[in-house]
Amino acid sequence: MFRPVLAASLLALSVAAPPAHATDFEFWYGNSGSVEEAIQNACTAFNESQSEDKVTCIGQGSYEAGMQTAIAAYRSGKSPVLIQFFDAGTLDLMLSGAVEPVQEAMPDVDWKQYINGARSFYETGTGELMSQPYNGSTLIFYANMDMLAKAGVTQIPQSYEELVATARKLKAAGIDCPYTTDGHPWRVFEQFAARHGLPIATEHNGYDSLDAEYIFNTGKIAEHLQNLVDWRNEGLLKLDQDTKAGKYTDAFNSGECAMMEGSTGSYAAAYKALGDKVQLAMAPMYKGYERHNTLIGGASIWLMKGHSAAEVTAAKHFLNFLRQDDQQIEFTRRTGYVPVTQSAMDKLIASGKSKELEFATAELDVASLNEPGNENSRGIRLGFYVQFRDIFKEETQKAFAGQETMQQALDNAAQRGDQLLRRFQQTYKDAAL
Repeated sequence: MFRPVLAASLLALSVAAPPAHATDFEFWYGNSGSVEEAIQNACTAFNESQSEDKVTCIGQGSYEAGMQTAIAAYRSGKSPVLIQFFDAGTLDLMLSGAVEPVQEAMPDVDWKQYINGARSFYETGTGELMSQPYNGSTLIFYANMDMLAKAGVTQIPQSYEELVATARKLKAAGIDCPYTTDGHPWRVFEQFAARHGLPIATEHNGYDSLDAEYIFNTGKIAEHLQNLVDWRNEGLLKLDQDTKAGKYTDAFNSGECAMMEGSTGSYAAAYKALGDKVQLAMAPMYKGYERHNTLIGGASIWLMKGHSAAEVTAAKHFLNFLRQDDQQIEFTRRTGYVPVTQSAMDKLIASGKSKELEFATAELDVASLNEPGNENSRGIRLGFYVQFRDIFKEETQKAFAGQETMQQALDNAAQRGDQLLRRFQQTYKDAAL
């Protein structure tokens, strides 16, 4: 009699006992809009896929605000386990002392699966991946083929020489805005240098040491930026402020401008506005240069120090979940960002979905990111680079406005940028890359 009663009692206790409490942890991200919706969808999917861990995903409004808040929280012992941060702040986080390299924390992951342009941007000078690439984009070229047809053009320009010739034909055909961009350094400077295999700074863009100095104010990069001024003066190129729409992407999508260099993330809006009039190509090259990989845009996810073993383990489970092929493909479908591992891209192609409109940029993006790299196309590893971008925009906009020559603007930007680099070097003088 004793044993059955005891067994029944134990069974009752086991049924009544609550489930083991999940390990809770936070992930802070910097996106809004459709990307935020996709991130929240991934977080919900992770929580529903298992009961061992629970992630709470909290938007910070922007990448910059997220990093500042996370570093302050780290110093007070209240930081999230995971933080998403954008490409330009890589070195700042790397040397902050607040993060743990994901490759060191997760040595069993096949990190070589990450496509070339994604992996190289977030790795150390010795090839160790610091953070897990997440939302990835790159630069591509857009053309409204109906507008090009009015000028008798049937092919998207592949080179800048062809682009200028096409722009002149469009101008002659009565199209007031042949070509548009906004002059942002990510588009007209960083991506240009990378795919042409050119350095913007010594020490291979800072990957080799903190002794780097800016050198973009001479050579082909400087020539290209002067060309932008000349093309604008000729009426071939319009910046944001020149367009009726007030923004270059809106000017392209409305049919005001015929061609655009833009992020892959701009495709969804362009297709919604123009349909199959839009055709895409890799960003143009100057003749005589070998094409190299473009740089990854977007952001990666960093593992922050100062958390319990259980929280770190839970965070690793979440990173593994996000890395799954199906999760990457779903994120691409929702956002237009590209799959960042070759296995996810291969699965997308094998499914036949890569030819569907919602995945229209994926193969082109990955092909561009996977072009052969060199020491100058790995990425940008320069201190206070977020602040430098503001300096670059400030100085080059003066040149576009005719307040100074482009050469003066670039010289000023390089000088002011070097001052930032020396301040950063002094701050982290004992750091190793």
